[in-house]
Amino acid sequence: MLLQKVISPLSCQQWWPCRRETTRYFLVLSNNERNNMTREKIPSRHKCYSYSTTAAGGSGSGNPNPFLSVGDLKSVRYWTENKGRVAHVMLNRAERLNAIDHHMPMELERAVKIANFDDQVKVILLYGAGNAFSSGYDLKLFSEGKRGEMLGNQEMPWDPLVDFRFMSACTSAFMEIWRSTKPVVAKIHRVAIGGGSDIALACDVTFTEDNARIGYPPSRVWGCPTTAFWFYRVGMEKAKRILLTGEILSGRKAADIGLIGESLETGKELDEAVDDFIARIVTVPSNQLWFQKQMINQAVESMGLLNTQRLATIFDGMSRHTPEGVAFQQRAAQVGFKQAVMERDSGMVAEWSDIKPK
Repeated sequence: MLLQKVISPLSCQQWWPCRRETTRYFLVLSNNERNNMTREKIPSRHKCYSYSTTAAGGSGSGNPNPFLSVGDLKSVRYWTENKGRVAHVMLNRAERLNAIDHHMPMELERAVKIANFDDQVKVILLYGAGNAFSSGYDLKLFSEGKRGEMLGNQEMPWDPLVDFRFMSACTSAFMEIWRSTKPVVAKIHRVAIGGGSDIALACDVTFTEDNARIGYPPSRVWGCPTTAFWFYRVGMEKAKRILLTGEILSGRKAADIGLIGESLETGKELDEAVDDFIARIVTVPSNQLWFQKQMINQAVESMGLLNTQRLATIFDGMSRHTPEGVAFQQRAAQVGFKQAVMERDSGMVAEWSDIKPK
């Protein structure tokens, strides 16, 4: 489809829904043209681009969907069930415990938008393929190579703007969950670590299993949680206790302190609890769901969430370019990220623990 090739965030052009016979289209118009015309007076010189709501994951009976079909997604899968009322968004890198690659953030954002433009969808269910939610950013891709050749790891001296441009785009993509007009329910199996926790904690309702592992160990070195939900979910001291040590919580403890909504003893019980919740929420009108979500989100945003995220994203880039962050990445390149992560998360003294300022 030509849709993505035409839309540009820097363009003054806008998409205008229109009809020709029985096919839906989007028409490219400039702001001035849109202001000076009516729907009945569409200039013939403009080309309309057709799309299929069914191909885009909708039922065909909802509002026009100005996003690409889901056929070209690489790291995320999307489909609907329950007569189109439940949108399934699945992180789809099971062989890597659904670790975040270059495609996943923007594909996740697109999947949520597809669901938002489908009037049949009442709720979005987000989970990982296989037996894990997400193990965070794929450090095999982002830490084992040469500095200057990997996203997020520049040669020194580094440019904070370059890093912020990339990481803020990822954070904004994850925050499409927060902005979604449809509630997003997270079903967390096994792990939600690092960037995986960034995704999970952005969801409106969260379920996990008792033996799952949830945390942000990069807070020890080489990271800062860019969606910054920890304080808003558990309060000041609990957030500090977790992030100052990089503690990884069990699903049970995460639920006990309010980080996660509910934890179930087994994976089967988790699936059943999520299914029961979904069955109840789809009986509520979509506008009622939106009213409640926006009211609560506004209360959180008034406490400074979005400003906190901006600062966290800057600090995340800084943490990967400090002497300690560089030492961690070089260790990962030398012995592999699994060994480097084990050394970081063990709580023992590592070569980056006591680097003296020059």
